[in-house]
Amino acid sequence: MSCSKLKLICFSPTRTTKQVLYAMAEGLQADELTVFDVTRQEGIPNDFDCSKDDLVIIGGPVYSGRLPSVMLERLASLKGSGVPVVSVVVYGNRAYEDALLELTDFAEAAGFKTVAGAAFIGEHSFSTSEVPLSVGRPDFADIDKAKSFGVELAEKLAAKSFETSSKLKVPGNTTYKERVPGEPMSPFSQEECELCGACARVCPTEAITVGSHITTDAGKCILCCACVKVCTLGVRKMEAPKILKISQFLSDTCKERKEPEIFVS
Repeated sequence: MSCSKLKLICFSPTRTTKQVLYAMAEGLQADELTVFDVTRQEGIPNDFDCSKDDLVIIGGPVYSGRLPSVMLERLASLKGSGVPVVSVVVYGNRAYEDALLELTDFAEAAGFKTVAGAAFIGEHSFSTSEVPLSVGRPDFADIDKAKSFGVELAEKLAAKSFETSSKLKVPGNTTYKERVPGEPMSPFSQEECELCGACARVCPTEAITVGSHITTDAGKCILCCACVKVCTLGVRKMEAPKILKISQFLSDTCKERKEPEIFVS
């Protein structure tokens, strides 16, 4: 087999990144697949143990052109030992700006050899029925492209044809886009909430507490809106005026479908 051991490492609050990575894994057809989902604190292993893997794929979402800080914190102990890695980012049809370069640099600094990278599109965190943003993505076409990418990676591994003498070139600025701290804000639960706790179970930063009512620590919220998307009753809402304004702007200006971009050494 061209890839006997494959490891997927992801941070994926709304599961779009995870869908893309699993599709790549399907194309790769590895003998042994290990998945570390660090979206929640309990998903962080004591040791990622990547030293004996044939290939590692790391994926995360793009928030305002950057990777989530919490994702990088949870991968702080990751060590590559020269293992080839694929960097993958998923963004909401606006732009991924510096995120793919940031992940590539992070992987290289951790000791990996970045042999490929990709930027895929997922449904935007702020998307709602009233303000649709890249709804339903990754869709069938995206998943097919991710599978095909996996096949290409397997072929290159088998042929040992990756270029490893120089760093993989991907778009982005070496001085990353500045993270601008904003006013703490978060979704909220309406009175009709039945306290099922689904929102708390998916929150990546444990910002949500379920008691006699739902409370949310806005200071911990990263605005991934996983809690909104998982609420089957539709009573979890993001209605901060600033977010609503941004959502409407994106819905008006980012309607043209963007396609996945793939980079191979």
